[in-house]
Amino acid sequence: MESVSLLIKNAKVFNTYLKKFISADVSVKDGRFYYIDRKRDTDFQAEAVLDAGGMYMIPGLVDIHMHIESSMMTPEPFGNCVAAYGVTTIVSEPHEMANVKGTRGVLEMISAAKNAPIDIFYGIPSSVPSTSERLETTGGIIDCNAMKHLLNEEDVVCVGEIMNYRQIIRENDLEITKFLDYLRQERPGYVIEGHCPSLLDLDLARFLYLGIDGDHTEHTLEEVKQRIENGMFFEIQDKMLLPEVLDYIRENQLYEYCGFVTDDTMADVLYEKGQLNYVVQKAVESGFPVEMAVYCATYTPARRMHLYDRGVIAPGKLADFVLLADPAVLAPVYVYKNGVQIFCEKNRSEVSSSYRFPEDFYQSVCLPPVTIEDFRVRVDTDKDEVTVRAIEVHPDRTQTTEKLVTMPVRDHLIDWKDSGCLLAMVLERHGKNGNIGYGFITGACLNKGTAATTYFHDHHNLFVAGDNPEDMLLAVRRIQELQGGFLTVRDGKILAELALPVCGILSERGVKDTALKLKGIRESLAGLGYRHSSPIMSLGTLGLPVSPALKLTDRGLVDVKQSAVVPLIVE
Repeated sequence: MESVSLLIKNAKVFNTYLKKFISADVSVKDGRFYYIDRKRDTDFQAEAVLDAGGMYMIPGLVDIHMHIESSMMTPEPFGNCVAAYGVTTIVSEPHEMANVKGTRGVLEMISAAKNAPIDIFYGIPSSVPSTSERLETTGGIIDCNAMKHLLNEEDVVCVGEIMNYRQIIRENDLEITKFLDYLRQERPGYVIEGHCPSLLDLDLARFLYLGIDGDHTEHTLEEVKQRIENGMFFEIQDKMLLPEVLDYIRENQLYEYCGFVTDDTMADVLYEKGQLNYVVQKAVESGFPVEMAVYCATYTPARRMHLYDRGVIAPGKLADFVLLADPAVLAPVYVYKNGVQIFCEKNRSEVSSSYRFPEDFYQSVCLPPVTIEDFRVRVDTDKDEVTVRAIEVHPDRTQTTEKLVTMPVRDHLIDWKDSGCLLAMVLERHGKNGNIGYGFITGACLNKGTAATTYFHDHHNLFVAGDNPEDMLLAVRRIQELQGGFLTVRDGKILAELALPVCGILSERGVKDTALKLKGIRESLAGLGYRHSSPIMSLGTLGLPVSPALKLTDRGLVDVKQSAVVPLIVE
């Protein structure tokens, strides 16, 4: 009698090639699938036997475009969390960590993933900084030589999303352009991920011509059509589960050319809703055929990343699989990785990180002494009033607009208290120059109290905004004590806080603890008047100088369209 390590009996097995479920017994040997026995008449001497009892067996889910840092968790507890949702492979793009610690940050994220129960691969951050040192100060820089170095890392499988998509299709001397030239010569066919919202026609062709043939961003139906028709792999995240998009894919049988991804999922959403399983289930509920949903969450993404050893239940493939009571409800009963159980719904557990980062990763908030004087906005004018550029926040998007607001001047200080705006500041915290950028925010943001964070895309300097300089100073000093985090303050009292001690952007705690604290921040922001569908994401992107139209960095106000720092005062 032949020996196997695991025998799964009486399962309804998803056959990727036929795209349907078939009753079978499945044997596993040395971490890989051995025999899918449709006749169910082969005897094996198995070290372990699992009676599936008619449950549905699908390959482990594969998420090829996401960012671990969006969860504000380190790789090990993140991997433990998503394993419970049936995810056995992810490809993470660590550009947030790279913005703080450069190549070292990426290498540490790779090392920190070794004890995770799932496979964590990485993409090479291609846009660090997201713009240039002229517009923002980052802790790290990823240039062409750094990309070449990362290319040789075993767990690196692609080039991460190329975000400066308008620049790269014009004549330029970008580091990523140099790297793409290098890949064309040395590694033709290497996977290159894109980020190109709104590109169409000739501009899209220019982008694809560079070898960038995947996109995950938000699109109109016409943009989706042009991407697929021109050979781009289309990665569908939650906000793209639109009826017209799903109908187009279904009616034209375009399943080979798309896959489901999560991109950014915060800890509270992870804890309350799930991860890739949530996106897949939502697609099914929107009319996407169950079998095709499984196909596009396992096989097509694995093939996109040239991970040909997974994403299918077949002899010789990695024994990564999920058992479900109902394939249309992505709630795993069991999850296995390499033939070993990593999740059982009856014994759900939570882990913190066992990995210790280098000591300087816990000392990344490096500020010069900050006093109350730093919260006064001085102007060199004898006028009684000035007109300032204010950042107007909108309730339904992270893009902002510029709003001109007139404010009185007293003793060369802007008196902004009754202007309908809050003071906003970005303090360079990587220990490079001590810059402070000043601005004002208005609209659907806070209307009282103070918020501060070092989780501030993509440069992750320290952002603080509020209605009271004393509270703002308290917030900055508390963030410095925590060595990074997210908090709210009012009337001298901290209302909610989440410590992010790893490089000012990550917690080492498990998902439940991180989620509940993040939910407290979200609720506190709402209580202080932040009227946004995702207030944390909105606030955290007020300094992102690639997202229109007016943003604030340590260099000052950035006009994103002009790609230039503009004066606070309008002359």
